[in-house]
Amino acid sequence: MPSVPKGQRHPVELRERATRMVFEHQDEYPSQWKAICSIAEKLDVNRETLRVWVRRAETDAGQRPGLTTDERVKLRELERENKELRRANEILKAASAFFARELDPRLPK
Repeated sequence: MPSVPKGQRHPVELRERATRMVFEHQDEYPSQWKAICSIAEKLDVNRETLRVWVRRAETDAGQRPGLTTDERVKLRELERENKELRRANEILKAASAFFARELDPRLPK
């Protein structure tokens, strides 16, 4: 069975084949959008889905501005790590305040 990434509906092989077909055959159509529509219909894929795949492939190849797939993954990881560190800092602040009150009898409890 083709590999389908978690949370995605279409196999990676289909994505790669569909985008490759658009790039190879777009000169045969009046516009890239027409090529996307035609190929999406032939492969039974939503036109907008294929358009997003093509745009992402163009960005990854440096033909279009924006974050590459690898940069998006790294950014997501850094955002997750940042969230975890903020949470850990809040826990440490609360713990230090608690122990400061416990150890210093002059501070209100």
